[in-house]
Amino acid sequence: MSMSMSMNRSGSKRDRSIPRRPLLWLAAALLFTLPPMFGSLVRWVPCVFLLALAMKFWMEPRGYRLRFATLKLMLAAMGLFAIFASYGSLKGIEPGISLLVVLVSLKVLEAHTAREFQVMVLMGWVLCLCGFFLSQDFVIALCLLTAFALLLVALIQFYRGSSPGAFWPPLGTTGKILLQAAPLIILLFVLFPRINTGLRVDFRANRFASTGFSDRLSPGSIAALANSSEIAFRAEFPGSTATPPGSMYWRGVVMWHCDGMEWRAPYVPVSISSRDRGTRQRFTNNTIRQRITLAPHGARWMFALDRPFESTPGAILARGDYLWSVQTIRKARRYEVVSSLGAAGKDLTPGERREALEVPPSISPAVRELAQSWTTQNPNPRAIVNSALQFFQAQGFRYSLTPGEYRKNDLEQFLFHRRVGFCEHYAATFATLMRLAGVPARVVVGYLGGEYNDLGHFFLVRQADTHAWCEVCLPDSGWTRVDPTAAVAPGRASLDLHSFLERSIASGQMETRRGGFFTQLARSALFTNARLALETLSYEWDTRVLAFDADVQEVLLDSMGLANRGSLVLIIEILIVAIALLVIYFGWMQLRTRSRADRVKALYERFCRKIARLGARRDPWEGPSDFSTRAALLLPNESQRIREISNVYIALRYAPEPAGVALDRFAKEVRAFVGPARWSPKTYLFSAKGASRSQPGASSQGPSHIRKER
Repeated sequence: MSMSMSMNRSGSKRDRSIPRRPLLWLAAALLFTLPPMFGSLVRWVPCVFLLALAMKFWMEPRGYRLRFATLKLMLAAMGLFAIFASYGSLKGIEPGISLLVVLVSLKVLEAHTAREFQVMVLMGWVLCLCGFFLSQDFVIALCLLTAFALLLVALIQFYRGSSPGAFWPPLGTTGKILLQAAPLIILLFVLFPRINTGLRVDFRANRFASTGFSDRLSPGSIAALANSSEIAFRAEFPGSTATPPGSMYWRGVVMWHCDGMEWRAPYVPVSISSRDRGTRQRFTNNTIRQRITLAPHGARWMFALDRPFESTPGAILARGDYLWSVQTIRKARRYEVVSSLGAAGKDLTPGERREALEVPPSISPAVRELAQSWTTQNPNPRAIVNSALQFFQAQGFRYSLTPGEYRKNDLEQFLFHRRVGFCEHYAATFATLMRLAGVPARVVVGYLGGEYNDLGHFFLVRQADTHAWCEVCLPDSGWTRVDPTAAVAPGRASLDLHSFLERSIASGQMETRRGGFFTQLARSALFTNARLALETLSYEWDTRVLAFDADVQEVLLDSMGLANRGSLVLIIEILIVAIALLVIYFGWMQLRTRSRADRVKALYERFCRKIARLGARRDPWEGPSDFSTRAALLLPNESQRIREISNVYIALRYAPEPAGVALDRFAKEVRAFVGPARWSPKTYLFSAKGASRSQPGASSQGPSHIRKER
């Protein structure tokens, strides 16, 4: 068999195996490096890693290992080819980490010596760093921190051995090491100069391909995001304890170009002039301030509630009253914006009216006749809007996450035959009908609603909450929002998509794809509170740790009186403080560990001086055991006391940490040595020996080392 050829088992000369307990700690640590892999790498890579760990536990007790260099090279080449076939390239962060994972898997199958175990621990730490490159989310960071700590536990356990009862000491030692390192880590995190990117980094080329938000609206483009749980942004309302009144429409982009059921935004947004901004401000009222923490998405969209009142630093206020970032948003961005919840009272210029009434020539006559019938019935723009909404309500239109495939010229198919769609179908169709009826209209794409977190006091908006609605220009109020989806699914406007779907499933209006148990579990109070707590911690992690960039650091240093010192001066000051802390720490540890041992030695030297005055001087090369034997012969009247004090000294001297009670009694008897026999050292001898036995390895080094002490 090939297995027997590649993994020989020798009955007489078996490879020395790695102890099982350190191997268990190492395997547990490597398992915690898997979550970022499953979320970013091709699935077979972490599966190969899991398989290698499982095979290691089967191979190690039997003495098997991956031996032949030729086989190793063949497996590595196969892994390299599979990575190239999966990614189409070997260039990039994902192929590079995938290759590293494959090599670590081969190393796990090959390792069998102490040196190779140390190499695996080091490679585990490298995997922790690579996992942080793939994702900096709070849960992933917790997993990687756990992996880092368990790798340290594995290394400590490996050097301690697998003696009985040695399970908890490595954990305690690891905890002490991490606690001792924490002050220095915090000092470097807060004060060390940094570039203006924070800790949120992403080297993946296709990281933002799945967000789905685009400058084009086509049938199915938003419905595809209905099951996405990715976070779009979080929103707070500073200075206000109440939630905004009414539905929350988060404005993202305004689309003017109509092509049936497809709409498109301008390729280059036009900034609103100062004159237009001042005209618009006269009509604004009911303003509200928001603090938005935007997740990186690789584009320039910025979101605000309804209509932003003014632009924010690093962005422009584009025509259509939406924010457009000057630079691509590749890291988390936090900004404040003031919005108006009222209609935009601004008259259209002839060019804007002409643009807001353009329709493609490919629209069918039936669709044109439908729009014309509303105009004939009542030419008032508001009446036309109401007639269109009544049409959607009365003609049996349905709201569905899976409406089927539509093309851009399928308006007639949607309006008169199938009559099922998602928000983008209704928004695009309604805006086209309004233009056919002579009412200026445009499509707005953004987000609707959001889940409120009572613990963190913020709204969480996900990609699944992406929504499209319309705006029509009415003579008396200007651009006014009209959401045709609300005419078909009235509850959608007041809820985020997840809550709306849960309520629809509970009422029987929609079918669920999940089992009853999982549905009940998701609705339980315990699960909901745990999820909200985790989201709050993630929000704090994003805003307090990952967003701690050069600007935030400058504000903090200014409040501490350390601003404007220059990077080099600040680095030198940090190094001085760090060195001072390390010197103080090591000095304190030396005093703490040597104080008791030095006291035992000092008491014994005092005892030797007292015996010397009686005529028995200790030679420099003489150990305590030999000296006690010789002194007992020279001083027969004190022989018993000399032997017992020497035995107590040996027990205390070679214990890892002398027992406090035994040490105090030993000091008392050394002071009372010269004179009549007033004491019996058996009592504290017993306590000292008991203390030494309670310390692992306390007396195991006794006689073989005593004669060498000088």
